[in-house]
Amino acid sequence: MTASKLYILDTNVLLHDPKCLYEFKEQDIAIPMTVLEELDDIKDRKKNVAAEARVAIRAIDDIISTAKDASQITKGVQIRLEGKDRPIKLGHLSIFPDHELTSRQGFLPDERNKDNKIINCALHLQATYPHRQVILVTKDINMRLKALGAGLQRVEDYRTDQLVSDIELLPAGHVHLEKPFWEGVEQVDSYQEDGNTYHRVDRALLPDTYPNEFIYDDSKDFAARTISVSGDKVTLLDLGYERLMQQSCWGIQPINLQQAFAMQALLDPNIDLSILLGAAGSGKTLIALACALEMVIEERRYNKIIVTRSTPPVAEDIGFLPGTEEEKMTPWLSSINDNLEAMHEHDERPQSSVKYAIEKANIQFKSLNFIRGRSIQNAIVLIDESQNLTPQQLKTILTRCGKNTKMVCLGNLAQIDSNYLTALTSGLTYIVERFRGFEGSASIHFEGIFRSRLAEYAEEQL
Repeated sequence: MTASKLYILDTNVLLHDPKCLYEFKEQDIAIPMTVLEELDDIKDRKKNVAAEARVAIRAIDDIISTAKDASQITKGVQIRLEGKDRPIKLGHLSIFPDHELTSRQGFLPDERNKDNKIINCALHLQATYPHRQVILVTKDINMRLKALGAGLQRVEDYRTDQLVSDIELLPAGHVHLEKPFWEGVEQVDSYQEDGNTYHRVDRALLPDTYPNEFIYDDSKDFAARTISVSGDKVTLLDLGYERLMQQSCWGIQPINLQQAFAMQALLDPNIDLSILLGAAGSGKTLIALACALEMVIEERRYNKIIVTRSTPPVAEDIGFLPGTEEEKMTPWLSSINDNLEAMHEHDERPQSSVKYAIEKANIQFKSLNFIRGRSIQNAIVLIDESQNLTPQQLKTILTRCGKNTKMVCLGNLAQIDSNYLTALTSGLTYIVERFRGFEGSASIHFEGIFRSRLAEYAEEQL
């Protein structure tokens, strides 16, 4: 091995990004045998993470299978990435037989602790190659602390797929102008098309805007959405403040501008993906569900509403649930029923109205476990609690989008229940940043909480 760095990968890194083996460029990678054992234990579990384990195992096998003999596997096999013209040579991948290590001074006790075995492997390699930087890469914070305490000089989190360094840098999907927009406009080309008014202005007025970003000022008159950015010109769709606030879907009207922006994006047939972020009680699910009912029942643009979400428990798991797939998913998706009841609370027979909406809109509760391989047609898909999904899981869902299907991702980055994710590595953060600039998607960050004063105080203080 000639590379200056040697990375030892923990199991959670391979589960988080099964393609991470190709992200370390010309540097070398070592995978302890303990990691392979953990992947083997996980690959047959009846959980989403099992799919990532199998992908990681296949990725390792694709590289290792090119070895000429067994000795080359421990020394290192060249990693090759397929290029346009010819394969690109990266670093080397080796499997380290950490089960052969014997206990020595400085090692952590590892009889039953696999994390300690991986740390001991890194300590051994650090002592064996003093001229190289030996780096343990893990997403487990406590493991990083233990490794540093045991004397490992370099321990890192895996951040290759982290697109933003601070969650505050994530685009809000809307921008507030400090002074009235029209005061700064010297030249504008306005035109009408299909009943809408468009304005083409100089890009210098909005240098950082991107497609489907909403723009407003304090005049309570101007509100627009960026349609396209080309050359030195920006095309805006004039929405009008009053028209935005007077929108109504299934009897629900927006309370603030962010809800109005979300409603406008959801109802636009040219936007295939809507991403709604915000605190609990900001109205994400209510607005999404109201728009979905309007488009399915009243406008008949879609045939059904499919609702799904990840299912990590907040507290102790309640065990297996009887019934069909939809009956099993009902407790997880009770927020949908809560919002349906809120929409019909003033009806003469609220429960009958809720039942009518579910049947008429053909609302289906589906598990993510069975989403792979599907092709969803003529539907609105609401992905609730999507902050608990990995980038790979969200990619799996979004690629199920068939003809005439709209995807809606709902989430709160402050409430992540997954053991393997943070706000910066969540799949929701990933797609907000990745889809910025795509003309078929819109992302809106909600502001304000519209629940009791207790909920609002708890959100602020706890």
